[in-house]
Amino acid sequence: MKKAFLPVIDEHSKILILGTMPGEKSLELQEYYGNKGNSFWKLIFTIFNKSLTQNYHEKLKLLTENNIALWDVLAFCERKGSLDTNIKNEVANDFEDLFQKYPNITKVFFSSKNAEKYYDKYIGRKLGIEYVTLPSPSGANASKTFEQKLEEWRQINI
Repeated sequence: MKKAFLPVIDEHSKILILGTMPGEKSLELQEYYGNKGNSFWKLIFTIFNKSLTQNYHEKLKLLTENNIALWDVLAFCERKGSLDTNIKNEVANDFEDLFQKYPNITKVFFSSKNAEKYYDKYIGRKLGIEYVTLPSPSGANASKTFEQKLEEWRQINI
């Protein structure tokens, strides 16, 4: 059984970006979006006009400085490899508790259609929160160029 990370969040967070479940490389490194083939961090740093760093703490700092929280829809699952299509026996995170502890969150951005699918299946939409699904930053999502993804991802910069 694979276990997801704790959320990156604080009392100032207004935006929550949700993935599905960390991939193999992320779990190995114990870092959100740790696979170099994933463009998540490049998207974030480009949106905020910053130079991309390899320092994980600096990456997280950029998110919190911009009132952005990061988490995954699933807390646990069984999965061979990193593809969401291989997920089995999944268990969702406790979003009722999260939204109660962090009431300033008004927007949720799904970092993939699969994250949205699992969220809708296990949690459901909450009144007062705007939901947006973004193109997956995964290297496996080759249907859009980085520039096309960036255009949609710019919505997170409020």
